[in-house]
Amino acid sequence: MNESNEFPSPGLYVVATPLGNDGDLSPRAAAVLSAASLILAEDTRRTGLLLQRCGVERSGDMTSFHEHNEATKTAMVLARIEAGEAVALVSDAGTPLMSDPGFRLVRGCRDAGLPVRPVPGPSAPVTALSACGLPPIPYAFLGFPPRKEGQATKFFQAYRDTGATLVFFERKTRLEASLSAAFKALGDRPYCIARELTKDYEEYLYGALASPDAAHFEIRGEVTVVIGPPEEGAVSEADEADRVLAQEAEAGGKPKEVARRAAARLSGWTAKQLYARMRTQ
Repeated sequence: MNESNEFPSPGLYVVATPLGNDGDLSPRAAAVLSAASLILAEDTRRTGLLLQRCGVERSGDMTSFHEHNEATKTAMVLARIEAGEAVALVSDAGTPLMSDPGFRLVRGCRDAGLPVRPVPGPSAPVTALSACGLPPIPYAFLGFPPRKEGQATKFFQAYRDTGATLVFFERKTRLEASLSAAFKALGDRPYCIARELTKDYEEYLYGALASPDAAHFEIRGEVTVVIGPPEEGAVSEADEADRVLAQEAEAGGKPKEVARRAAARLSGWTAKQLYARMRTQ
């Protein structure tokens, strides 16, 4: 290890932990977690059980560190690092900051000139990309899409013309709505739902945005979704909606009337959605 003559040397260690298979905890991660003066964990009970299963005996404290207390605890953590301590940051699974808490703390360390040392390892987006069979590069990781339909559609629309494979996290209760928003913004593209990554029941479910399989929505927990790039010559649903709206607008009439006529020609769009789309353009 090249940490320094003293291991672990003072600083913040951003430590990746297993997604589901305890064997994926690296020797370096185990050593850092064992020797750190303080472990910051989203769920201290979950992290404590992981350390027990992996035979890691910790010598320091452990405290909760999540989205609801990151702002209040960051100053305390910075003070401990400035005092010469090694602090380890972990999420419930995978690499911290990937839709998990920690960005405020890392930025605080960088602004204060304090060392930040990554301890790389499991990451759900990269794991899903490596095994799903959709083009792995270029790709964009989007985190969690917005909850509201209109915002989610605009969210995906921002990546429509990049040609990249899109990767995001989603909860089972929001999966159908997010795939529908993606279809409206991106058009028909292949997708893969990766679930239970590295666990006994690891599974990859495939479909097309134009005709998603309803059975996919019965899965439990959070999943990683991969949407492939557009096929050559494909026209997005949003582009088609704009084309029809433009034609109907040329025919004349008030905006709501134009939206109603366009909705009658388009599948998957309501007059209300098209009217709202007209007002944002």
